[in-house]
Amino acid sequence: MIVSPPTLPAMYPRQFAAICDPARIVIIEASTKSGKTAGCLLWLFAAAWNGRGGNYWWIAPTFHVTKTVGYMRLQTMLRQADPAKRTWDDNDSELCVRLANGSRVWFKSADNPDSLFGDDVSAAVIDEATRCPEAAFNAVRSTLTATRGPLRIIGNVKGRKNWVYRLARMAEGGAPNMAYHRLTAWDAVDGGVLDAREIEEARAILPDNVFRELYLAEPTDDGSNPFGGDAIRACVAPLSTAAPVAFGVDLAKSHDWTVCCGVDSSGAVCVLERWQSDWGATRERVARIVGNTTAYIDSTGVGDPITEDICRACRNAEGFKFTNASKQQIMEGLSAAIQSREVRYPDGWLRAELESFGFRYNAGRVTYEAQSGHDDGVCALALALAARRRHKPFLFKVI
Repeated sequence: MIVSPPTLPAMYPRQFAAICDPARIVIIEASTKSGKTAGCLLWLFAAAWNGRGGNYWWIAPTFHVTKTVGYMRLQTMLRQADPAKRTWDDNDSELCVRLANGSRVWFKSADNPDSLFGDDVSAAVIDEATRCPEAAFNAVRSTLTATRGPLRIIGNVKGRKNWVYRLARMAEGGAPNMAYHRLTAWDAVDGGVLDAREIEEARAILPDNVFRELYLAEPTDDGSNPFGGDAIRACVAPLSTAAPVAFGVDLAKSHDWTVCCGVDSSGAVCVLERWQSDWGATRERVARIVGNTTAYIDSTGVGDPITEDICRACRNAEGFKFTNASKQQIMEGLSAAIQSREVRYPDGWLRAELESFGFRYNAGRVTYEAQSGHDDGVCALALALAARRRHKPFLFKVI
């Protein structure tokens, strides 16, 4: 008995041209919500159906993403197209979809690359590839050797310092059996997948480098770092000997450091101290360093009552509460100052914090945070520069 395949959604033209390129290995740098995942699920299903037997793999960074974005999404497509399950069956415990022709579509996680070695695989997709370790790609590539199976590598752009960017440039340069495509948000608008107003709203509220990576698939020098590696290095200078005009203070939380950062009138760091101590000693030390100089002091969470005490002792100090909106605002100010070289700071731990700082994009908003280690110094520096913009020199009238 011949069983016809279920009728699944069609791809829009640019999506089809990218995903169904005849090259064996295709790298697609794509905008968020451009249809890369849905399109590659359709491609992998078609390969499995036409292959009439064999193993077909979908790989994503974590088990959760593998299950929810890959496995459950394909289940939904198939249930809508063939609710009677005449052409397919599924196994939730194994994250496997078995087709009537004997092919098996497996959904696997890249967080343990060693588990990806072994099987002969007829075709594979690596989703969210910039979040997957290169070792996972190496393992998947080895499983395709015996079958000479095709591979699709898809994901949002995340800087230039990763294996996906390197492979994309190889493919773009005409490497044998490889092809490169870019899908932007505007391609998705033309294809009827996204609304142009949504893109314009994102452009209006997101930092330019974030928008370009997420919606235009244009890599920045340092991926999720909002400052830029070259710009960070260009601002390194000895500690200024001038008097401070503004301070930023990030108060310690849990295992973090309290950091007190002062900048002079030119924007150069002239005071930079960090320590870990009890709240009483911290109050006294901050009050002694800041004095009556203009200052923003972190008042988020447990820092709020401490900030109130310091502000009573330091008449020009003011609490600053970090929210997603307020943190984005002062980090964009810091980014602008670094990229225009309007700030200078000493080499060492502060530079390391700046280089490891980054952003995450989730549920339509940007969250700034340390990618590894601490961001206490970054926050203190951003607060100091924000306080400097508020600072106005006292004008004395001569009588």
